[in-house]
Amino acid sequence: MFSAIARVFRTPDLRRKIGFTLGIIAIYRFGAHIPAPFVDFPNVKTCLDQSGSTQGLLSLVNLFSGGALLQLSIFALGVMPYITATIIVQLLRVVIPHFETLYKEGQAGQAKLTQYTRYLTIALALLQSTTLVTVARSGQLFGISGVAECQQLLTDEAWWAQLLMIATLTAGTGLIMWMAELVTERGIGNGMSLLIFTSIAATFPSALWSIAVARSFEIFLLVLAVGIATVALVVFVEQSQRRIPVQYAKRMVGRRTLGGSNTYIPIKVNMAGVVPVIFASSLLYIPALIAQFNANPTADGSVPGWVSWIQANFVNGDHPLYMAVYFLLIIGFTYFYVAITFNPVEVADNMKKYGGFIPGIRAGRPTAEYLDYVLTRITLPGSIYLGLIALLPLLALATVGANQNFPFGGASILIIVGVGLETVKQIDAQLQQRHYEGLLR
Repeated sequence: MFSAIARVFRTPDLRRKIGFTLGIIAIYRFGAHIPAPFVDFPNVKTCLDQSGSTQGLLSLVNLFSGGALLQLSIFALGVMPYITATIIVQLLRVVIPHFETLYKEGQAGQAKLTQYTRYLTIALALLQSTTLVTVARSGQLFGISGVAECQQLLTDEAWWAQLLMIATLTAGTGLIMWMAELVTERGIGNGMSLLIFTSIAATFPSALWSIAVARSFEIFLLVLAVGIATVALVVFVEQSQRRIPVQYAKRMVGRRTLGGSNTYIPIKVNMAGVVPVIFASSLLYIPALIAQFNANPTADGSVPGWVSWIQANFVNGDHPLYMAVYFLLIIGFTYFYVAITFNPVEVADNMKKYGGFIPGIRAGRPTAEYLDYVLTRITLPGSIYLGLIALLPLLALATVGANQNFPFGGASILIIVGVGLETVKQIDAQLQQRHYEGLLR
């Protein structure tokens, strides 16, 4: 293993790519700690200390920004606008035929869809930065009442100062998107995925240490052991797939014989990735968001009953009803997303076009029905696995005093393992181009 790592750094081209990637990551983390203009950083720091763990409406966004959101830094929005734009463009392929046509056009169509994603990212960044500045100005960013510092997070509330803040946060998102594309082009791995990986990994030490402070060092060691076992389980499931054998009939093209090969269609147990967890988390934030803006006491000093019920059941995430709804939403969104991203009819038509067939299954509609049959049944354990992994942070919140950004569960562990495996595979592939042995054996 150590000799393989040494070969990585002895290869000039690979060493240069890894160095470039690490440099971009360092710039990204540095920018996450630079406050935006007109932000009273001492007051922000006081509110962060008062709030302890980042729970509530902004916990997921703060996780993907590496803690930069609640620090109101120039990279406060992180990669969330790009993630949202990518998911929206992917879903629009089902609704808008033009997007589906572009997707099938190959590299030229993909470049056009990427350009649409960039434009949508800037538009979403403009919208989200306006919302963030408005919430910070109102004093509701941390949800703490009775602390004067949390009501005065900005040093200047003039319209031009707020406009400059919005422009800075939007430009920060554009810079992150540009740096991610540079990493993809000149570095190692997918740039945006690596920046998400960096943001989440940056929260690991504080999230783990909060457990040791809240409970004991023995509990901390127990959680660490459970976390290592969880990582091994996630790696096993993420690598698991159902391979459907495919044979191609021989055909004559001129004097050449083509086809006659055997291959397979890999259907992963977790085809949806982390998207259903993000969908379910975002949807469950809506009731809490509505309740937060209607939490002002009435004339008799009481809070509406429905607001109190939502605050008791759908805010902290440790209530059994919240966990049950969260679990069911993840299962539903998993089936929904898999149905969008994998089209059995399209796969069956492509196989028929090139003379491929599944042994024992007729080409055309029977093949599509068989693929749909396999996909439906393999998605069930995949969705249950996603739901259980997503519940780990909530169980840790209720049992060991962790926060909702508990690293060994939810979106955190899925992204960390997925991006880590993909990056290691890319390094291994580049090593095998230059040496007989790669990084993996």
